[in-house]
Amino acid sequence: MARVSIVAMMVRLRRLFLSPVFLITLTAFLTACVVQSGELGTSDTTHRLQTAHSFWTSQPPVFPNEYPEFGIHGRGGKLYSWYGIGQSLLMLPADIVGTYVNRLPIFKDYGDDPVPRSIVVSYSTNILTCVLSVLVCYRLLGQFDFSVDQRVAGVLALLFCTTFLHYTQNMMENNYIFLLTMTGLAFHYKWVRTGSQPALCIGAGALGLNLLTRLTTGLDLLAVSLFVVLVLWFTGTRGSNLRSRVAEYVKFALPVYLVFGALDRAYQYYRFGSLFNTYLELYGREQRMLDPTLPANFPFDGSFWAGFVGPLIRPEKSIFLFDPLILLTVLVSALVWRSFRPEIRAYLIAFGLLLIAYMSFYAKYYDWAGDFAWGDRYVSTAVQIVAFISVPLLMRHVAQLGKVVCGIGVGLAMAAALVQIASVMFWCPLEIYQMETLGHPTFVIWLRLKNIVAFAWGKMDQWGLTNEAMQEDPWDYVHITTYDFLPFLLARVGRAPDWVVRLTKAVWFAGLASLLIVLAQVRRCLTRGVFERSAPDLNPIAEQRV
Repeated sequence: MARVSIVAMMVRLRRLFLSPVFLITLTAFLTACVVQSGELGTSDTTHRLQTAHSFWTSQPPVFPNEYPEFGIHGRGGKLYSWYGIGQSLLMLPADIVGTYVNRLPIFKDYGDDPVPRSIVVSYSTNILTCVLSVLVCYRLLGQFDFSVDQRVAGVLALLFCTTFLHYTQNMMENNYIFLLTMTGLAFHYKWVRTGSQPALCIGAGALGLNLLTRLTTGLDLLAVSLFVVLVLWFTGTRGSNLRSRVAEYVKFALPVYLVFGALDRAYQYYRFGSLFNTYLELYGREQRMLDPTLPANFPFDGSFWAGFVGPLIRPEKSIFLFDPLILLTVLVSALVWRSFRPEIRAYLIAFGLLLIAYMSFYAKYYDWAGDFAWGDRYVSTAVQIVAFISVPLLMRHVAQLGKVVCGIGVGLAMAAALVQIASVMFWCPLEIYQMETLGHPTFVIWLRLKNIVAFAWGKMDQWGLTNEAMQEDPWDYVHITTYDFLPFLLARVGRAPDWVVRLTKAVWFAGLASLLIVLAQVRRCLTRGVFERSAPDLNPIAEQRV
């Protein structure tokens, strides 16, 4: 009996290790661990974390010495952050834990760069967001009836072939917005297929949380709503049936949106004593008071066409360079559009329009690309949504597309993976500093590859890749002249004890080795059809169309 029990346990363990859900979860977890630097990656996130800290401590949301570079005067003359509350709430639990970890006696002589608090926040928040995003996308691809192999390939494309990887390391709002938008989409589509009202409310709640993160995600809400209507239309729901489904959608989703909209307005009133404006309007007003030479329509005083075309053709920010998979989506769509299922056509139309809407909204913004970022961070989430599905579509329609197109698709995927891996090697301001000397236009991707080779060979100075601007800020100079991973950053800064550096480096290399082993196992399962043969159909919802 004991031998039988051991054999049964071994069989169950083997099934677990061959489970696509287990393997993609482990891949996402290890990837997010390996790429962390321990820093928050951007001053924007640092300010949002300080806002979270002010919720439960006596510290202010904005320190007086940060003004006028940051902060807006609000009620009672107090300085407030101009961002939404969403990401601050996301980081709040980790901030509480990290603050107490930072006070432990073991860290008394540790140093302060990066501080244990930021390490706890960046690791816990980024890993959680990454893993959940991968699982949600796997679920959505299952709802779209892609095979298990196609779903696995799709989430790997998201993780390694889009800017999702970069923002897993650099904790801006992008990946959190991506997670909430895709969660909202998945639960909305479940409602379309099953009529489940709880699913609709959950999906609306996810999109409502997005509104607290960045108010412009109202565009994501509209895109998902358009997707719902298009799916109903493409599947033959017309007339009174269509009107009744739309009415049901409005009945259950609209109150949820109104609740989150009211929460956003309440936070706006709490800070600035107003209900019917946004922080951009207040920011523009305060900046014009500080600098009367600014135009009356600042910060939306730029050229529309320059800001609209910039994300397409500017070599510093082009979505086609930073997310090459979007070219594959365009190619596959152009060739086999008529063969797409209704939900795929609805998906591509809705989120293609979302991408155009974001480009249009930020076109006149004075900093339309969010300069200190890898690519155009304002549109990158929409680009990721449109781009990652290209790989499952290529695999589904491989017989129609032929060998040439498949070869192009493989080439684009490899190029995209190279770009994304390069994106996490150094802190993103490196090329921005270099462009002060090199000028514009600069092909940032090529410059990053050149930096990687030059740094590995110790040729940064000889190749003219350092300049005086980089050295004016000692803190920045230290951070952009080392690999942007925690053990290398600790060693470069030199404030952590040697044993800490050695330990983190050993753990980091062990994590990297584990990731490569897991990826090799995933590749073996994909090439041998193990997932399709041995794993049950793990589509998380077994449902009938209504």
